Amino acid sequence: MSDLIYIGIIVCLFLIFLVLHIKQNKKISRLMKRYEKFMKGKNAENLADALEENFQQMERLEISHQKTQLKMEEALHGITSTFHKLGIVKYDAFKEMGGNLSFALCLLDDTNTGFILNTMHGRDSSYTYIKEIIKGEAYATLGEEEKEALDKAIHS
Repeated sequence: MSDLIYIGIIVCLFLIFLVLHIKQNKKISRLMKRYEKFMKGKNAENLADALEENFQQMERLEISHQKTQLKMEEALHGITSTFHKLGIVKYDAFKEMGGNLSFALCLLDDTNTGFILNTMHGRDSSYTYIKEIIKGEAYATLGEEEKEALDKAIHS
């Protein structure tokens, strides 16, 4: 009886190994087919040419990437030197008109350099003044509304 058990175990192990062997052969066969398909029509020279072409294409892409980065940096520099900080205060300059038709408009760049445009609207006339701002400082005396517009622009 014990001989039959050993033979049964051996037969089971043989069947397990046979199934594993068949599976492994299928995987190797698929891999070989993929390899043959890849190498079909290509010899060592063709493969070397293909690799060289890929390296040249990578170099062209790197040069293009560097040019694009340079253009992007130039564009970003242009953006920082434009006026994009804004402060505006509307007020009644002459206390007779009502409606707050006068205003102080402050436009600044990243370094807080720019100008304040003050337009005072009255019943019979309007006056417009511009005052230069350099690094957040005005070299002309600012009115209350102009100071408020400057503060709004700096903190916007």
